[in-house]
Amino acid sequence: MKAARFSSAGDLALTVEEIREPTVSGPTDVVVRIGGAGVCRTDLHILAGHWNDWIPGRPFVPGQENAGWVHEVGSDVGSVTIGDPVIVHTFSTCGLCRACRAGEDQHCERQVAHGITTDGGFAELMLTSERALVKLGNSLEPSVAAPLADAGVTAYHAVDKAVSKLRPGTTAVLLGVGGVGLSGLQCVRARSAARTIVVDPRPGARSLASEHGADHAIDAGEDQLARVLELTGGRGAEVVFDFVGDLGSTEAGIAMTRRPGTYYCVGCGGTITVPTMELIVKEIELIGNTAGTYNDLADLMNMAEEGRISLPTTSYPLEHISEALADLADGKLEGRAVIAPSN
Repeated sequence: MKAARFSSAGDLALTVEEIREPTVSGPTDVVVRIGGAGVCRTDLHILAGHWNDWIPGRPFVPGQENAGWVHEVGSDVGSVTIGDPVIVHTFSTCGLCRACRAGEDQHCERQVAHGITTDGGFAELMLTSERALVKLGNSLEPSVAAPLADAGVTAYHAVDKAVSKLRPGTTAVLLGVGGVGLSGLQCVRARSAARTIVVDPRPGARSLASEHGADHAIDAGEDQLARVLELTGGRGAEVVFDFVGDLGSTEAGIAMTRRPGTYYCVGCGGTITVPTMELIVKEIELIGNTAGTYNDLADLMNMAEEGRISLPTTSYPLEHISEALADLADGKLEGRAVIAPSN
């Protein structure tokens, strides 16, 4: 089969080559024929070498956001059959550890992370497990659903934590409205009555956010804090979602958080530095956020089936994977790039 493999840290160019097809070896193994694989910033971090302690070795197939059709199943698989359309949860999990039994399977002690600790979906076929699969309804194409496997479920997980704080009359600020942030905006609108303010330096991203219902869309610049304070009567927002986590967004996001309020860090790459006096006086919460649970993904697929969440996508053939990565790195994409194998 064809696959795009990563060999050298610091190089955005992936090599597309013929490699051996994965096959089932365990009773709950499943091979998925990829219909779409989303491209996300974590892929850029992997290629830059930030995840070297996690990846299994090189050459390696990235790709975390995957959907397609069941191609082969192990002997004990009973929830899906060959030909079923499915989306693949970010993690394959054991189901037995305390985290899994508590429904926090994104923290499974024996998790396998597709596209990070094992080969991902920038290929025609991908090996996963039955526990990672959510069946798709007939109205949702895998190529459309794929980006929701990470961008969507990560945003959903953050919003799910914050729903009780997003009562009528409250404000949510969303820093960065790329694929994750745009998903977060739709989740906030679907699950709360809060007013939304998005902050992004890109006019196209702000326009897209407005099309998806943002109440205010402001430019990320020197006056962003002043604009948010102006729109919130000088108090700041009850909830701030930072989908950037770098380039000054952490300082800005915490400053935009009212007293008391909650700052959710979803993006990564930067460092949070905040005076302890500010934490005490404002009594704000700082909360980290990783990818969501299996149940989060199942809930999100119901929202997608109902048309309450979607991401605009740009499709690239597998052979053009390096172009997609470069376009993401250069800020040329609105929404998400999706790799569509030619099979």
